[in-house]
Amino acid sequence: MQRVILAGVDPSAGGRAAADWAEDEAILRDLPLRVVRTWPRDPGEAGLTVTGLGLGPEDMAADAETLTCPLILVPDAPARSNHTGGVTLGIDARRPADAAIDFAFESARLRGLRLHAVHAWALPPSAAELPFAVPEEDRATWEDHEVQLLADALRPWRAKYPDVPVFQDVVSFTPSEALLHHCAHAALVVVGHRRGSAWGDTTRSLLRAGTCPVAVVPF
Repeated sequence: MQRVILAGVDPSAGGRAAADWAEDEAILRDLPLRVVRTWPRDPGEAGLTVTGLGLGPEDMAADAETLTCPLILVPDAPARSNHTGGVTLGIDARRPADAAIDFAFESARLRGLRLHAVHAWALPPSAAELPFAVPEEDRATWEDHEVQLLADALRPWRAKYPDVPVFQDVVSFTPSEALLHHCAHAALVVVGHRRGSAWGDTTRSLLRAGTCPVAVVPF
């Protein structure tokens, strides 16, 4: 069965923005587009679902647990178009979600954009036991380790998508803070979502911000 792009739209500005995004996505991916006038709770044959952010992250919480294909949530007025800015990937380099990484690389490739891979990290618990501030030498060692973890996680995908330029970004923030900082400059933000679970804090924060489309990819 051929996959389709499924767009759930309504007459609101968010619905129109979602319809425009879905049409562009269908052209990029060379897939048929099917438009429904409601929230697509049963995506069926959809390979990708697109809808507006009008319902809000709390109202969508129940649907998060049954997510079976990538879902792009589009704000009323995206700060950037589908083909400008870059694609930002939120990645946990210790537990990389392959489906989300692949979706982000493919989205960047189709648009001819750079992929910005953001890995957030925190000091190890042992740092809190130090009587003074963390020595810069120790902090640099820990950060170098995080950089290597991210490079290792991305290596097979960089080989699979050699034409996609990648900027690796290791930041000492929470995942929510790290990604919200980049929302205004991104054409699309991609995050992974564990099947059968509710929205995580990072996804909720991104959806509440509503400044750029967010792709939530189940794994």
